[in-house]
Amino acid sequence: MKDQASSKCELCGRSPLATTVHHLIPREKGGAMLPTALLCKACHRQIHALYTNNDLIALGLTTLDNLRKDLRIAAYLKWITKQPPGSEPKLRKSKRVRGGR
Repeated sequence: MKDQASSKCELCGRSPLATTVHHLIPREKGGAMLPTALLCKACHRQIHALYTNNDLIALGLTTLDNLRKDLRIAAYLKWITKQPPGSEPKLRKSKRVRGGR
């Protein structure tokens, strides 16, 4: 199992900070036993604030490289990499994730 106590975020690269396990293919879509990535709370929350699990599959955002190439995630990464490791920015879920159009 990957060490989560004081690690480096595999998406934004900030460290040292606590990380959470992100299933690259959502568990509900069959990814429970498939590869995972250790992400800081801020990055993990941002992914799920922007995209539903269905979106992640449909858009092919199931690898770290594809996440980094996504325009919305790339803009976020450009900003978050300038923030101190302990910062947990406030975020708003997108209308799509909240269930709106």
